[in-house]
Amino acid sequence: MIQRWLKFNAVGGAGLMVQLAALWLLERAAGMQYLVATLLAVEIAILHNFVWHQLWTWRDRPPESVVRRLLRFHLANGLVSLVANSILMALLVGALHAPLIPANLLSVGLAGMLNFALAEVWVFGR
Repeated sequence: MIQRWLKFNAVGGAGLMVQLAALWLLERAAGMQYLVATLLAVEIAILHNFVWHQLWTWRDRPPESVVRRLLRFHLANGLVSLVANSILMALLVGALHAPLIPANLLSVGLAGMLNFALAEVWVFGR
């Protein structure tokens, strides 16, 4: 379980870099509103993470329809990430005027443990 947790966090760390880069590009370079940019950046990271979790983190699990797993991943990890990021970014950036990137880092960190549990038990469960 510890090895899987470490893999999960490695993928999550890479996904976080993807998310932050996408957020910066969408909000700063493309001029998109920060909440819309946040949601799109989260979706990009969700897809990135799913691919790596499927190929590496949970590759020992029995084969299953990729479409079904992706649907469960979106329902579990995606929903947790989107809801947590939307609410926390609106609170931190919108209401408290916190800087964009630190606020996003905090939002992602708070959702991480719940996402691991959902992925282990339901998305990639035996």
